[in-house]
Amino acid sequence: MSKLHIATSINGEPVEFLADPSASMLDALRGPLGLTGTKEGCGTGDCGACSITVDGRLVCACLMLAVESEGHEIGTIEGMAQGDHLHPLQQKFLEMAALQCGICTPGMLMASRALLEKNPDPTEEEVRFGLAGNLCRCTGYDKIVRAVLETAAEMRGAA
Repeated sequence: MSKLHIATSINGEPVEFLADPSASMLDALRGPLGLTGTKEGCGTGDCGACSITVDGRLVCACLMLAVESEGHEIGTIEGMAQGDHLHPLQQKFLEMAALQCGICTPGMLMASRALLEKNPDPTEEEVRFGLAGNLCRCTGYDKIVRAVLETAAEMRGAA
């Protein structure tokens, strides 16, 4: 089967690549595009480890075909920091040890950022609901939820 030419934008940069029509976006990111920050967990959209954004909407890269990225803006964990400056969520996750093995962390960060972009002042319940599609098998969720809440407060200038 011949590959299809895809023109998209990833983390604000125009990108063109060839993709097998049946390849997932996760396969394209981790393969020919070399963006290995997005992790593969379950491969069925149940764990959220492969969370990315498409035009600002959170999706599981394992459930999206690479060809569906044509003409859209894709956001990955590689685009979260600005140069050497970590996103406040990344910094807070580090400060509060809201990670352990790291497989879930990119997806948790992408989901947390998407949540805070929609709701900059979430309650604990809203954070837990917002991250419900992301599973952590090591750390549990308390440190992650506290890191998101503290980041939200800092970003609002309330901390």
